Amino acid sequence: MFKLSNKLQSLPPYLFLEIDKAKRKARSEGRDIIDLGIGDPDQPTPNYIIEALYKAAKDPASHRYALDQGMPALRRSIEGWYKRRFNVNLNPDTEVLPLIGSKEGIAHFPLAFLNAGDYSLVPDPCYPPYKAGAILAGAKPYLMPLLGVNNFLPDLKKIPKSILKKSKVIFINYPNNPTGAICDKDFYSQVINFARKHKLIVVSDLAYSEMSYDGYKPSSMLELEGARDVVIEFHSLSKTFNMTGWRIGWACGNAQLVQALAKVKSNIDSGIFTAIQFAGVAALEGPQEHIKNMCQLYQQRRDCLVGGLRNLGWQTSNPKATFYVWIKIPKKDNSINFASLILDKADIVATPGVGFGESGEGYIRMALTVPEERIKESIERLRKIG
Repeated sequence: MFKLSNKLQSLPPYLFLEIDKAKRKARSEGRDIIDLGIGDPDQPTPNYIIEALYKAAKDPASHRYALDQGMPALRRSIEGWYKRRFNVNLNPDTEVLPLIGSKEGIAHFPLAFLNAGDYSLVPDPCYPPYKAGAILAGAKPYLMPLLGVNNFLPDLKKIPKSILKKSKVIFINYPNNPTGAICDKDFYSQVINFARKHKLIVVSDLAYSEMSYDGYKPSSMLELEGARDVVIEFHSLSKTFNMTGWRIGWACGNAQLVQALAKVKSNIDSGIFTAIQFAGVAALEGPQEHIKNMCQLYQQRRDCLVGGLRNLGWQTSNPKATFYVWIKIPKKDNSINFASLILDKADIVATPGVGFGESGEGYIRMALTVPEERIKESIERLRKIG
């Protein structure tokens, strides 16, 4: 009766919704599901953040529309956190924009700069909103394969000149979802120089910067010379502070890029609930010890999962960051079939790599978001199905 828009029809099914359907069906049948699919922390939000929310929520002043640009106190807290963490100076009035989770900012950003016929350079595999944002803006995503032979970094030299002439944006995400790959500052410098040469906007997704292991410490692209000319960086409290459901993040960097996104958002939403913004201030300015504890916990789980899978003869990464393990399928099969197989035979939810893009075919992703005992149980179930 009603026809969807061409843009909406051109979007692929959102991967996590499909996984959720299969998961709900299995649970409705009474099966004991071990969910290694969506990256949703299983640990609680630190109590001091909850207390800050509770206090602010009781204040009637918090119940009114929030400022589109975010509370000055939150923007100053983001400025201070970036200075302490990366030694990057930001202007809280022009170079910082709080978001209702970084996902919405990433998806909305292409609306500020892309037109019909433009290209957005997108890693493949990738976090799905990179592609969806370009499509909803009427532009086209050009896929840059992330391959193991290149340490899951895009080969910028292989992008055709004809595509570069029509491109306006390039997405970069390290530590990387879904592969767990990392990059160094030399790669960031290459991207910045490449962007300046070809007049590209660099969208840096840094959501996993605080989730790292083995002594590795991720950098911000904004630490690099020339970055402020071309980079907008997205960050989130979701993973760092176990606040996925709270929906709070930010964009920062080049003032023109940040303010363009602010203009888009002013026509779409009315800002983050004020009490949650106070909670964000508490998170950024409060005790940070839990981050170290979180990394130790995920490292133990990583070692358990990677060690167990390798004992089964599976080829898998040993990520130094994120809470994802990128696993080569041990059989001649496609990733959707294999993910379905282990759900049907072992009651384990994993994410098929092709759901993140065609270059993800041949892999599945598992998240370290269940207790270690459940990871050990997963290994035993996989051992039984061969």
